[in-house]
Amino acid sequence: MTTPADVTATLRLKRVAIDTYRENVAYLHRDCAIYRAEGFQALSKVEVRANGQRILATLNVVDDACIVGPDQLGLSEDAFGQMGVSEGHEVRIGQAAPPCSIPALHRKIAGERLAHEDYRAIVRDIAEHRYSKIELTAFVVACHQGELDREEVYYLSEAMSAVGRRLDWHDHPVVDKHCIGGIPGNRTSMLVVPIVAAHGMLCPKTSSRAITSPAGTADTMEVLSNVEPPFGRLMEIVREHHACLAWGGTSDLSPADDVLISVERPLSIDSHGQMVASILSKKVAAGSTHLLLDIPIGPTAKVRSMPEAQRLRRLFEFVAQRLGLAIDVVITDGRQPIGRGIGPVLEARDVMWVLQNDPRGPDDLRLKALRLAGRMLEFDPDVRGGDGFAIARDILESGRALEKMQAIITAQGSRSFDPEQPALAPLTFEVTATASGVVCELDNLQLARIARVAGAPKVAGAGVDLLRKLGDQVEAGEALYRVHAAYPADLGFARQEAREHDGVRLGSPADVPPLYLEI
Repeated sequence: MTTPADVTATLRLKRVAIDTYRENVAYLHRDCAIYRAEGFQALSKVEVRANGQRILATLNVVDDACIVGPDQLGLSEDAFGQMGVSEGHEVRIGQAAPPCSIPALHRKIAGERLAHEDYRAIVRDIAEHRYSKIELTAFVVACHQGELDREEVYYLSEAMSAVGRRLDWHDHPVVDKHCIGGIPGNRTSMLVVPIVAAHGMLCPKTSSRAITSPAGTADTMEVLSNVEPPFGRLMEIVREHHACLAWGGTSDLSPADDVLISVERPLSIDSHGQMVASILSKKVAAGSTHLLLDIPIGPTAKVRSMPEAQRLRRLFEFVAQRLGLAIDVVITDGRQPIGRGIGPVLEARDVMWVLQNDPRGPDDLRLKALRLAGRMLEFDPDVRGGDGFAIARDILESGRALEKMQAIITAQGSRSFDPEQPALAPLTFEVTATASGVVCELDNLQLARIARVAGAPKVAGAGVDLLRKLGDQVEAGEALYRVHAAYPADLGFARQEAREHDGVRLGSPADVPPLYLEI
């Protein structure tokens, strides 16, 4: 039987230098004979084949021969990289069969509860790029509006972890640490990983890049080393040094998650069910057996109350248990940014100061990292409960954590970085106190936005350097924080953003919000 995908025709491949972010896009000229003969339509799905490789892409139709000529097929950056052939290579294009999971998608849009096999089919089609952006958006919104029950969250998590590469380190325990996000400067992973690895535990840490925040762990680590080593080399680094600190996009772990994130983030959708599935599917696919999960709570954090944090904690624990993943959930203080720096270079400076036991290292970053590392060390059956913090502190203060971090940096490919003279963006301005008082609010969201507008993370040296923290007494005219930018336009945008809302509120000591204690 002949399917639509069997009706193919040949064109020459052209690389179209457009970043379509997690979406494969193909380009055909309107005067292309194949476009007319096959009845292709803009935004339809097409199948592209070459050298035994097959990808699915969304079709865009162009009228400019400078983009693609009538005898060419253009592919966006992501799609071109997946084909693995050079420009000019002969490729074949045909209609793509519609996703088999569309009926299940329609049922979810109608508010129905889906079965395990429905989620497996949907996730398979998403990972294979069979869904258009419109269909992806419909799935994300449907899951968000009709909040998934805990069984559905498990079904989605399991389906996402089963698609793509799944690692087995042949070791136990394999530990990992994750924070649900929302707190600027929270670069504890870059301290926890070398501490845990120096103890001898396996901690293959793959992290995300920032999408809407001023820096992800991968962006900050990239200031110090290459975070995109080939997958085979990454495996060697983990086996030799017990750890890595790399970008997760190189590993093909839970690839459907990366596609869904490309839709969730622009919509600012981050429902609990989708968050749990995203995090746990990646950890299971990465071969982790034990996970430490950090849920910060505070007035401007993602989670803003203890009851909400407890509900989220129970959902993580339920799904992790079903997936066979041991999990320890800690609820931490998220009232303000962690450390001083917000932005890749500033955050790398803070991390290296702490690793070097420099007095300038932010105390809150150091203490939080030690607490988290201590809890992770207690995954080791030879470490008694309650002893982890002291062991972690000894590893940090003895210099063993710094030594391990330097070994990881060298193995991944070191880059020149001096915490004494970090390569900060040269244009600056300071935001000063308009009155005297005590700092009683540091708005995580607004300070992150100012750092982002200033250029972070695209400009690694851009961002916000905090000079005051909660409870600090300031006098009128004293600096609250310093903004760094590389370009006058970015500096101007950041200055305007800070004028409208500087993200800092002054008051009396009684106005400082209560501390959320770690549980």
